[in-house]
Amino acid sequence: MNFEFSADENAFVQEVESFLDQYDTPDVMDVTRENMAQLVDTPERKAFLTKCAEHGWFGMGWPQEYGGTEQEGIYEFLLNESLARRGAPQIGKGVGIVGKTLIRHGSDKLKHEFLPKILHNEIQFVVGYSEPKAGSDAAAMALKATRDGDGWRLNGTKIFNTSAHFADWYWLGVRTDPSNKHRGITLFLVPVDTPGISVQPMPTIGDEITNTVFFDNVYVSDEYRVGELNKGFQYISEALDLERFTMFTFAPIERRMEELCSYVASEERDGQPLREDPVVRQRMAQLVTEAEVARLLGLRFVAKSMKGGAPPTAEASEYKLFSTELSKRVANTALDLAGPGSQLRVHTPDAPMRGRAELTYRYTVIDTIGGGTSEVQKNIIARRKLGLPPNF
Repeated sequence: MNFEFSADENAFVQEVESFLDQYDTPDVMDVTRENMAQLVDTPERKAFLTKCAEHGWFGMGWPQEYGGTEQEGIYEFLLNESLARRGAPQIGKGVGIVGKTLIRHGSDKLKHEFLPKILHNEIQFVVGYSEPKAGSDAAAMALKATRDGDGWRLNGTKIFNTSAHFADWYWLGVRTDPSNKHRGITLFLVPVDTPGISVQPMPTIGDEITNTVFFDNVYVSDEYRVGELNKGFQYISEALDLERFTMFTFAPIERRMEELCSYVASEERDGQPLREDPVVRQRMAQLVTEAEVARLLGLRFVAKSMKGGAPPTAEASEYKLFSTELSKRVANTALDLAGPGSQLRVHTPDAPMRGRAELTYRYTVIDTIGGGTSEVQKNIIARRKLGLPPNF
């Protein structure tokens, strides 16, 4: 594959960067929010994404019949990376996870109702997979769906549902057949304000909010079922491949590496330049090399995705595993090299690297859990790429 961008692709990046220059304000863009920067959780950030939608940047890879422009997937990748580099909200769940799954598997009703709203940034989604006893093992979800006339009654609990405190609709996996683990899950779209849904905020180690959500006899019409009954886990698996790539962009890691390299190049320790310490030089060279590996793993995922069909599963897991674990190593190195001052909170005056090291150290733990833990990614790679048997 060719790792260089074409003239048209570079021109697109410049167009995006010029656009971002117009809206680069603290209430829209904040690089210290790490990957949570993608959330559209304020009016200012929602207005910004609406402007992006007006530029035709939502659904660029969608078929024309659904309002897309059928551009190659590299353009969506370049857009997301540019947004992430600035700490801006990203196009996120609607265009990627929800929209692409509806195009492949949704009914005409769901396509007509949701796809135009997604393209115009009129709607925000929360993804509901994880449960108290079904975190890494999504197929073990047990939130019960019971038939009730033309719909279903939902009872149970979801956990770690980021965006539930401000989203409009739930993208929800439920148990419709308790006798079959993988072939007993169904996907639904449910309004978050439906009676019986209650949201309890859960502050995270990374200073962001996720949620526990309780479903008490919640009714949803069968018209809002996504795809076939009991095939939800198949659709969720496809969507998770997209999530593992689009929600863990490379640009924030690259920015932190640039900041760390600048710090090492300019600081001294015991009167000697930090950059001349052989141990520091070796550690930095290793991280820079690994960062390039992460970048190329991301490009390989994009290249394989552009061939059509379902997202490449093993490549998504390879990128997610390597990039999020690398992010932890970068954070650990920043704390080690900056010394006691690295424990100062972000935006503290005179803190090394603007105080990002301490928050990044806490936040990168979340990255290795969201979208499937590192252990889950290793199992996927072992089985789908290396051909190892289950429980090897």
